[in-house]
Amino acid sequence: MKRRPLRIHNLGGATAVILHRPHPVVQALERQLRAIGLEVQQSWPDLGPGALAADFVFFDADMGHDDQFPWRPGESPMPMIALIGSEAPGRIEWALRAGAHAQLLKPVGDSGAYSALLIARDAFDVQRALSVEIAGLRQRLDERQTVVRAVTMLASRAGKDDAAAYDQLRQMAMAWRISFEDAAARVVAQMTNRQDDDDDRRDRG
Repeated sequence: MKRRPLRIHNLGGATAVILHRPHPVVQALERQLRAIGLEVQQSWPDLGPGALAADFVFFDADMGHDDQFPWRPGESPMPMIALIGSEAPGRIEWALRAGAHAQLLKPVGDSGAYSALLIARDAFDVQRALSVEIAGLRQRLDERQTVVRAVTMLASRAGKDDAAAYDQLRQMAMAWRISFEDAAARVVAQMTNRQDDDDDRRDRG
């Protein structure tokens, strides 16, 4: 996938949730975010349902755990920024597994939030684009396997070679006025159901 240039987003009006116990870190971060133009919400010990509408989530990597989030690890619907104080390998590993797209080191001062927001937003966009691309590749692979299965079924049932069965499937798609892949799926479904019916009749007989 070709790397696109970093887009500088207008962050004014965006919403950020800070998932962190009451602490001066939260106050310092909130001052930065409000100066940038973000609306800020604080949450602890977990994220409420309202967090699903947030544009960014900052979370405590030192005391955080999976149950704080209403989604599976690594599947957040928005960019995630880890607030890291301890550099213990286990805590860093957990923050990455939780889906951190950027980090901000504690203690938080008067700067750093803006760059973390931009980096997290870009990393999140890249991750989402890759997920869409991978899903598309998997779908095409599944469709290709369905075509192979349909051709094999047609060839086996009619005593044809693969080339003749492939041509028959193409003619079916044209007659049904659907895509080649949809025709393959229909053939597989029909012939599978027919095979199941034949098996049922043999069992009853």
